Amino acid sequence: MSVIQQQQQLAAAIRDGADATGLLAGDFTLGLDVYRHAYRARLAEALADNYTVLARALGDEAFDALAQAYIAARPSRHPSIRWFGHELASFMAEASDDLVPHACLIDFAAMDWALRGAFDAADAPLLDPATLAALDPDDWAGLVLQLHPSARRVRLGHAIEPAWRRLREWAPESGDNQPDLPEPQPHEHLLLAWRQAGETRWRSLEPLEAALLQAVFEGAPFAMLCERAAEELGDAEAAAPAVIGALQRWLADGLLRAT
Repeated sequence: MSVIQQQQQLAAAIRDGADATGLLAGDFTLGLDVYRHAYRARLAEALADNYTVLARALGDEAFDALAQAYIAARPSRHPSIRWFGHELASFMAEASDDLVPHACLIDFAAMDWALRGAFDAADAPLLDPATLAALDPDDWAGLVLQLHPSARRVRLGHAIEPAWRRLREWAPESGDNQPDLPEPQPHEHLLLAWRQAGETRWRSLEPLEAALLQAVFEGAPFAMLCERAAEELGDAEAAAPAVIGALQRWLADGLLRAT
């Protein structure tokens, strides 16, 4: 057996619990168990780092139980541990009540992952308002806007934002008890997450802005954004001012990239 084959077999024994009989000489069962435990512990730490607020919402014991179940069901397959946990929200949606006692916790996971993704996303030059100001009036109808690579839109089923914010601001190392949290109420909506000036931002989207951002994501030109606004508002005259207002906010928030 080559060294590479031994390494691959040992990795499988540690990562997946594959049979290691005859892999190495002597009795190394105890040492292998140590490596297996350390490997799973490191993955659990990575999950806690990627899902800080979810971990605080669940508490250490409950989050560790969730992490171990996820590690067993969705083994790490990416060479970078940074991306371990990308399927946690979908795993939680199918998990038992013992692991996920409230459906809103799935939203906590989705929001955590979106913000981490926004932080790590590629950078791009921002759209300069002067570029838009220099456009001829006839060019506006065909103008196609592009979202910054860090922009993430997440569909949530509960109004978790107030509880998420309080948990994010909580410092467990200070010794303070977990803050009292309002129970998130069912509320289907979109959350927007992005990075601006090196910091992650987020806000809940009203239906009009959600519809306009969807149109931008689809590559719709400015004229179609106005049509979409007219449909949402039921008022054609108010459409263009509404789109201009949204555009000004997107520019101020650093949500648009230069084309």
